[in-house]
Amino acid sequence: MIQLKDLTLGYEQRILLEKVSTHITGGQLVALLGRNGTGKSTLLRAIMGLETPKTGEIILHGKNIASLKPEKLARKISFVTTDKVRIANLRCKDVVALGRAPYTNWIGQLQAEDEKRVVTAMHLVGMSDYAEKTMDKMSDGECQRIMIARALAQDTPIILLDEPTAFLDLPNRYELCLLLKKLAQTEGKCILFSTHDLDIALSLCDTIMLIDNPQLYSLPTNEMITSGHIERLFHNESITFDAQAMKIRIR
Repeated sequence: MIQLKDLTLGYEQRILLEKVSTHITGGQLVALLGRNGTGKSTLLRAIMGLETPKTGEIILHGKNIASLKPEKLARKISFVTTDKVRIANLRCKDVVALGRAPYTNWIGQLQAEDEKRVVTAMHLVGMSDYAEKTMDKMSDGECQRIMIARALAQDTPIILLDEPTAFLDLPNRYELCLLLKKLAQTEGKCILFSTHDLDIALSLCDTIMLIDNPQLYSLPTNEMITSGHIERLFHNESITFDAQAMKIRIR
């Protein structure tokens, strides 16, 4: 569903990823891990077509994204950013309806099928009762669910999320990631999200992608735990990764 072929990403003389190749299939929740500044957001933006690779290809459903027009790409992939979103003048159902933009006519008028998709998306994230509310009166967790509903209304087989748990407390982090896992399994979506929450990634995700510049490792979670890649990433004089306990230990 997502395929990276000999992909190199970077800025000017700095190389973040060099000739990496991997693929992700549908029906999976995939966590993208790495230290700050290693290129997690850059990789997500490249998959979205917002960053140009130095070399290599990004292929979605057999099509190189470089060959896809924006309207075609918008029907294949949706993106939830890490930014806090507070849209005071729009009801939640109107925010979710923005996800139907790739399918509506030139004046943006919703048809019956579009309205049905909006209702379904809000139901899937447990936010049906918030349809008439505005986001300025909601918690960070509730707002994040609305933005995920917008991505679901866009009805793409691939959903990318950049640090979706960044502004949430611990219970809401787990709740949100459980929701993402359910959506991947029940809706057959390929859901890839960047995160610093190692515990959540290891306990809930099907696959882990780990950036250790300039390499990208992608393995089923149980294999990643025992591979040694996480130990190398987090190993220093102060902390280490305990693979058996799946915990970071402070020395």
